[in-house]
Amino acid sequence: MKIEFRPEPLSQLSTPTLVAYCFEGAPASSGTVERLPVETRNLLQQMQTAGELTGKAFECTPLGWPSGMATSKLLVVGAGKMEKFTDSHLRNLVGAAVRNLRSRGVREMAWILGSTEPGAVAAVAEGALVADFDADTYRTERNGKKGIETLLLATGGDPLPAEADAALNRGRIVGEAQNFTRELVNEPSNYMTPTKLAERATEMAARYGLQCEVLGQQEILDLKMGAFWAVAQGSQQMPAKFIVIRYSPEDAPEQPVIGLIGKGITFDSGGISIKPSENMHEMKTDMAGGATMLGVMQAIAQLKPRVRVMALIPATENMPSGNDYKPGDVITSMSGKTIEILNTDAEGRLVLADALTYAKQLGCTVLIDAATLTGACMVALGTFTTGVFGWNKEWVNRVLTAATAAGEKMWQLPVDDDYRDLYKSAIADLANTGGRHGGAITGAMFIGEFAGDTPWVHLDIAGPRWANDEKPYRAKGPTGHGVRTLVQLLTDFAA
Repeated sequence: MKIEFRPEPLSQLSTPTLVAYCFEGAPASSGTVERLPVETRNLLQQMQTAGELTGKAFECTPLGWPSGMATSKLLVVGAGKMEKFTDSHLRNLVGAAVRNLRSRGVREMAWILGSTEPGAVAAVAEGALVADFDADTYRTERNGKKGIETLLLATGGDPLPAEADAALNRGRIVGEAQNFTRELVNEPSNYMTPTKLAERATEMAARYGLQCEVLGQQEILDLKMGAFWAVAQGSQQMPAKFIVIRYSPEDAPEQPVIGLIGKGITFDSGGISIKPSENMHEMKTDMAGGATMLGVMQAIAQLKPRVRVMALIPATENMPSGNDYKPGDVITSMSGKTIEILNTDAEGRLVLADALTYAKQLGCTVLIDAATLTGACMVALGTFTTGVFGWNKEWVNRVLTAATAAGEKMWQLPVDDDYRDLYKSAIADLANTGGRHGGAITGAMFIGEFAGDTPWVHLDIAGPRWANDEKPYRAKGPTGHGVRTLVQLLTDFAA
């Protein structure tokens, strides 16, 4: 999508469709509608009086050949209550306009900017790009043939602040990175194998000037990644891959080195402890944590914050076979800690255990992991909110602050020594599950055992990584949740 500013007066802007918004419970001329010619505002006021225009959130009202304007069509989008209007809401508002117009074959649209503040400009770009995405890659007749090719940001002749171009560029970069993550998560597991995920990571790194290394079977065994290998050995998609991508700007301080660790299970059957067949197809998304970190790396390679970052993604399948690990087995992790296997479907924490250990060995001084780890987190927080866990309050608060700024829902859940007894083993150092109660907490704390004293934050993205319903501003399917928060975190920290 091409996105650019347009400075001419709105009445003179020649575009197939111009988009404005107005608020609910306010005059029709509220919002950016107030910037339209008086003839058009009067007509919209009449429509409001007749009940044809309410301003309710995401209500789209088209108007043909508006008086006193060069555009042939006007679309008025309801912005909802004025007191609830934020950059996050603006992002979704633009998305609703994009999805409404693309469904009718529109290829170019102009959005009237209500604000040229950097946050608002970036939100408009992000919202448009995220909305212009469908998950129908393998349909022979695709919705993807429809799409907005050009988005004009209409200033109405107002001067642009010096930061406007940078804000637009940031919004484009983050929106494209979120869509890159969505593309990866959306792929079926017969296409998105560990090998293919490593190839996509290598291609992205080469395109954006990042260092990329992919470890294969022998390197994984040489490093004694016993927990990762226990999961990997049951799959015929061999060898497993361990992806390491480095972003090391020359002007960044030597410390900290922030490790972004993403679970990369390209399909999770549950292994010997096999999952029920209902909704098992969604387990192609069990690599969403790894895909999130790849999206973040793509974004920061372009935004260039002054901070050292390393992404580590252990990629494999979790499949039942004669080679699979079994309930009752005891395995030795890379750290030397022994683990009793009580459930082979608790595999994410195993691959992350070795990934955190390796991240520390490579010099990471802060660890942030993202994983579709537990159904328990979805029970606790639903499908809209990520669970946030960590020993280090400073870094947990940094993540939560970044999530608020990025407009993504995240909520802190407790970690406490009382829960440690739940995943103790009688014959090994740890058990790989703590039972039903507090499952999201014990799963997170198990991972935290391998962080040790290193500042660590765990993001359980099992709920929001996928949307089973379509929204006016977003297609059904992968969401790319977490990319914006982590990009915000890294750029804020560097600043």
